[in-house]
Amino acid sequence: MGRKVPPQLGASVLRSVLQRRCSPDAIIIESEEDFNNSLKKVQEGALPAIFYFSAVWCGPCKFLAPVVNQLSKMYPPCVTYKIDIDMEGMQSKLSELGISAVPTLSFFNGGKKVATVVGADVKKIKDIMDEFFK
Repeated sequence: MGRKVPPQLGASVLRSVLQRRCSPDAIIIESEEDFNNSLKKVQEGALPAIFYFSAVWCGPCKFLAPVVNQLSKMYPPCVTYKIDIDMEGMQSKLSELGISAVPTLSFFNGGKKVATVVGADVKKIKDIMDEFFK
């Protein structure tokens, strides 16, 4: 029915398209180094931030991405970082952070992780954002 795309190219193209479509205002983490630098910046600068761990194949992540994007706009100083858990080189970092399911959102305020939500619980996410970022 169409041209076959090499699997590795297909996945990266799909990931890129979905990331742009689902979270245009989030900062897309492209590598483990990007992640480490962003985390360090948030912790040392005491910046309000959300680290949103997701996957291209995750249905709840696709549902949640525009919701997180919209909520983030309500709290302008808060920055959202989106991390694809299937990104090469991230597995050891995910284990180290205890990320075992997606979607997972880690909320940082004052340089420290203040809350975590596992799953697409929109009310809980909104409540946490109201508590820490208002």
